[in-house]
Amino acid sequence: MRPPFPPPPERSAELRRRFAAEARSELPDLSALCLLLGAVADGALDEAGIDAAQMELDELAGRLPFRPGGPHAWAVALRDLLGERLGFRGSPGDYQRLESSLLHEVLRRRRGLPILLSVVWLEVARRAGAQVYGVALPGHFVVGFGAAGEQVLADPFDGGRVLTGSDAELLVAGAAGVPLDPGMLTPADPLDVVLRVLNNVRAWSAARPERSDVSLWAVDLSLLLPSHPARLRYERAQLLVQRGEFLAGAAELEAYAELVAGVDEAAAEQVRRQARVARAKLN
Repeated sequence: MRPPFPPPPERSAELRRRFAAEARSELPDLSALCLLLGAVADGALDEAGIDAAQMELDELAGRLPFRPGGPHAWAVALRDLLGERLGFRGSPGDYQRLESSLLHEVLRRRRGLPILLSVVWLEVARRAGAQVYGVALPGHFVVGFGAAGEQVLADPFDGGRVLTGSDAELLVAGAAGVPLDPGMLTPADPLDVVLRVLNNVRAWSAARPERSDVSLWAVDLSLLLPSHPARLRYERAQLLVQRGEFLAGAAELEAYAELVAGVDEAAAEQVRRQARVARAKLN
């Protein structure tokens, strides 16, 4: 198995318990959830490493000018510090690396996917006192500053470039082939950000069948979030069967069949047949 290597089972179970507790807290902490996710992925990230990453975010916030002004001034200050002086940005090659979805590695490498670079921008700006939030544009994640009437967007993947209205329209058109709608500019909930990070991890590992271990922990963490697509249970079952865990996979398939039976009995029966096939592979 190529690095990053996952932690031992006991450590992984403890991290998952903490992840679930944080996700269900009254005010989930985005950086804490992303670092716990990173620790599930990378056994080299211990408690000292998690603390060091949080302290680095604190230190970066301390390097920003004190209350630089309105939303545009905040966006420029973050761009100047993180993008220009420190070199945080992304490139097409970052989509090929699992590390690009792990916050501690993004802080170390100063490279990552748009959503993880946005997490750095969000956490640094939040600590410094900015009104800041993530904006989940179709196919591309950016950062927003200020209230709706004075909103300013910045693209951390492009070094924090401050976007005009036409820039945002071009981003959406290029990534998703649809026009920009005002509803796309609403603040993203922290748990939705974490689910989107996990979706990216699942997409990365789906293209690499030899890394089904990554797919499995990404699905497991997604299922620990208070709100998640029910079909993830089916995906988990398929992964277990793919990994040769036929009994566990069959049990998951049967549980999923019960979920959908009240809505679509024909689909439920099809899943039950898949469960029977999985059990038969033990013979």
